[in-house]
Amino acid sequence: MNVSTLEQIEVKIAFLEQANAELSDVVSRQHRDIETLRAQVAALAERVEAAQSRSDTLTPELERPPHY
Repeated sequence: MNVSTLEQIEVKIAFLEQANAELSDVVSRQHRDIETLRAQVAALAERVEAAQSRSDTLTPELERPPHY
């Protein structure tokens, strides 16, 4: 194996290490985003459930007519 071939291999390894680090950062950021979105979905589900339980307790005379 000559010096040129060894340099090419070293360059490829350096490139792959950099690409691996960048991909790791992307995966980490996506994980944080997913966790944030899960929390938001859970909060919205609670709000929808609370709104549905409130609307179940309304009597017809307290509801607005459909034309409003």
